[in-house]
Amino acid sequence: MRTDTTTLAVGRSPAAATRVRILDAAEALFMEHGFEATSLRLITQAAAVNLAAVNYHFGTKEELFEAVLTRRLDPMNQQRVARLDRYAAAVAPATLGCERILAALLIPALELARDPARGGADFLRLVGRAYADPAPFIRQFLSAQYAPMIARFKDAFARALPHLPRRELSWRLHFIMGALSYTLAATDALRIIAELNPVETDNDELLLRRLAPFLLAGLTAPLPELSDVTREIDAALPPAA
Repeated sequence: MRTDTTTLAVGRSPAAATRVRILDAAEALFMEHGFEATSLRLITQAAAVNLAAVNYHFGTKEELFEAVLTRRLDPMNQQRVARLDRYAAAVAPATLGCERILAALLIPALELARDPARGGADFLRLVGRAYADPAPFIRQFLSAQYAPMIARFKDAFARALPHLPRRELSWRLHFIMGALSYTLAATDALRIIAELNPVETDNDELLLRRLAPFLLAGLTAPLPELSDVTREIDAALPPAA
């Protein structure tokens, strides 16, 4: 278990300290094994508590998993919206550009990745695992958890890119969040970077500096001719049986 657990528990009531200990243990185990492979027995052993304590503080394993994510995601998403508001106020009444909107989205994730007391890069990897998890409740929870923040950024991008239909913008934001989650969470990405340039391994700032222009290009790309793309895909597919 991470050393910050003790620090977090200092000055708390016994019940609050127990709750933090369970969250820390669950976060580490969910990150290592995934949701399905992590049992409540493993969590209680790591947290040095009994099953009744987990049930009292969180209820089911699903609710515990949601609490693990909420503890970190809520503050990060609030910071994203607050930064977006500051950037918008600084340029008002002009429209905020896509570069600054992207910065408001990326910087809080980078700050979290650098802060072990808030889970650091390990927590972002857990979020990446959660996105790939087949359990329907996880996808539904993440969708609901991100919805208010995404709505604010969607409105900001819509003002910056008035020529984009809302449906197209929704797709592009979906791709942005997927790329961001993969880049910060996927060990495969870090392995590839290490092979190309060992100096950049585990350097989240360099990762985001490389990611930002890619995301910006995707956001501002011309509208696709979907009919042409569809014809090319159909031509590449084997004929139906």
